[in-house]
Amino acid sequence: MHTRFILINTSHAGNVGATARAMKTMGFDDLVLVAPRWANVLNREETIQRASGALDVLKNARIVATLDEAVEGMAHLCATAMTPRDFGPPTRAPREHFEGLLGKTNPLSKEELVAPVPIASKPDSVAFLFGSERFGMQNEDVYRCHVALSIPTDPKFGSLNLGAAVQLIAYDWRQALGGFSVQQARAEPTLADAAAVAGMLKHWEEALTGIGFLDPASPKKLMPRLNQLFNRAQLSPEEIHILRGVAKAMLQKASETGAKTAVQARSSHPQ
Repeated sequence: MHTRFILINTSHAGNVGATARAMKTMGFDDLVLVAPRWANVLNREETIQRASGALDVLKNARIVATLDEAVEGMAHLCATAMTPRDFGPPTRAPREHFEGLLGKTNPLSKEELVAPVPIASKPDSVAFLFGSERFGMQNEDVYRCHVALSIPTDPKFGSLNLGAAVQLIAYDWRQALGGFSVQQARAEPTLADAAAVAGMLKHWEEALTGIGFLDPASPKKLMPRLNQLFNRAQLSPEEIHILRGVAKAMLQKASETGAKTAVQARSSHPQ
């Protein structure tokens, strides 16, 4: 579904850059500005800095003189308004409206059955309209929309920065469309094979015997229990290498201690 973000009479260049960044993080790239304060806003230093890498969104953005030009070709218009209007489209929370728009639920109450968008048919395009930082959206612009989206905030303080509002709407809309999977910080580790685990356990058995922790004459179930512990740990080859290094150090320490004890014994019983 084609998605467009429209900023009307934006006065702060930084908010244009922040909007571009918010859009790009959620996979959207169609940005239209209606009569912004700065004619060169897309190229201003503050805009570029706040875009923080979303320069392709700025490059493809368009500046138009009227809202009619901005919404051309868009089937479903969503105003963003913190203050509900007595007259005009229904005011809804974004997630609730998106579910209904995509046919997941029916968001219309009995009082809203006259809403202009039938839930049975999905539009092929959606535009999100954001007003100026100081005054928000004008009534006449809200009235032409199918819905007024209101982001649920603390009733005592609902003031949102324009870039933040765009980010929230973009996130909720992307989630409604299916969302992105969480990217792993690193690749899934390769697990050590059974032979490597068995070799490491044999090494540990020798080391534990060397330091006197394991009695070969009465081993009980120590090694099988360690085997189960390491199986649950799903060790990687690197971790096997570390554990074998520990076993090697234990054997070396046991050898040094044994040699020292032998020397001391000879010194206390001279021939």
